[in-house]
Amino acid sequence: QLGLVESGGGLVQTGGSLRLSCAASGRTFSSSVMGWFRQAPGKEREFVAIIQYSGGGIYYADSVKGRLTISRDRVKNAVYLQMNSLKLEDTAVYYCIASPRYNDVLRGLGSWGQGTQVTVSS
Repeated sequence: QLGLVESGGGLVQTGGSLRLSCAASGRTFSSSVMGWFRQAPGKEREFVAIIQYSGGGIYYADSVKGRLTISRDRVKNAVYLQMNSLKLEDTAVYYCIASPRYNDVLRGLGSWGQGTQVTVSS
């Protein structure tokens, strides 16, 4: 089982930037596929981005392509989400997810963090 703790959320104006971090604990981080999901008020949790342990296999939801960038640091056992050109519709709780299987992360199956709130204001 992997422990995940997100941080870096906050309040930002439209067009601004934030960098989310997800710190992982546990021996299985080295074999885990990592990803980010988000859940806006009144909506279902949705996929945002995914990355393999090697740093490859990066894939984004269409709504965030070109604005959000996922990366991971294997030494620090962490995964990041750099968020640029933020829009009002990016407001949500952002969750980190980990799983040994790529498709499981895409489907939202795995270990979850507690989430971090991102609020974009006009």
